[in-house]
Amino acid sequence: MAKRIIIWSPRAKIDLFNILDFYYKRNGTKTYSIKLNNAIHKSIRLLEIHPEIGVQTDIKSIRNLIQGDYEIFYEIKIKTIEILAIWDSRQNPEKQNIKH
Repeated sequence: MAKRIIIWSPRAKIDLFNILDFYYKRNGTKTYSIKLNNAIHKSIRLLEIHPEIGVQTDIKSIRNLIQGDYEIFYEIKIKTIEILAIWDSRQNPEKQNIKH
């Protein structure tokens, strides 16, 4: 099967920005944020070739790829993979609101 294109939802972009910004502000340096950003993007690039690597969620069309403390929620489509959200799994799961 051909490689799929990765599409980021607005929410996923904001989620990633907030996560990276948190560590930048907490640490006072970009070093960890850059390392974390690279790790998340490396995991997401795996989805281009192996889209079903993530775990099926309760919502049939949505899968979950775990990268360290983060859960990357995504949906497989015919030619694309849409990154829906990035969730810090150390947070209260009741605050999580992943919907199709």
